[in-house]
Amino acid sequence: MNDVVIEAEGLGKRYGPTGVVARVSPQVADVTALGVLGPNGAGRTAPIRMLTAPTRQDAGWARGVGHDVVPEAKAVRV
Repeated sequence: MNDVVIEAEGLGKRYGPTGVVARVSPQVADVTALGVLGPNGAGRTAPIRMLTAPTRQDAGWARGVGHDVVPEAKAVRV
């Protein structure tokens, strides 16, 4: 299947004056597994948390399996 299950545009997150994610726009097709690689401090956790709804983004939008992660957080996590 080539259906997009995760998509986002312009995701951004700040903690106080520190920007931790800036303008991330991933698209992920229906896959069995997805790996996110990078060194310590590379910013892997914040985007994953924004895409799976525990952390709210400060900029942009994200959808998981067709649901907006902010108002439909429970549907994204199911």
